Amino acid sequence: MASGGSKVWTVFSLVSALGAAAIAKKAIDKSWTIATGKKPPENPADPDVDIWEAVAWAVASGTAIGLARMIAQRRAASYYARSTGHLPPDLRKDHQEA
Repeated sequence: MASGGSKVWTVFSLVSALGAAAIAKKAIDKSWTIATGKKPPENPADPDVDIWEAVAWAVASGTAIGLARMIAQRRAASYYARSTGHLPPDLRKDHQEA
């Protein structure tokens, strides 16, 4: 069961993180457009993009996507724990059993 549970958790965690990142990306793109009046930089590494715009975009998008993924994975872990009676395998402490 641990192997099967681990695979289920891996897929569940990945799907929740990717979904959250996609939603966050749409939200931050829209917020950027509203706040600045222009589209977010397609490639912040492009020398034609102002350095401060690239830095601001990297900070804003990285923070939003990171937070969304973390929240989604915490919720997924909570759901997994309620469904199985224990934390996902990679979140258990050493003294916790399945």
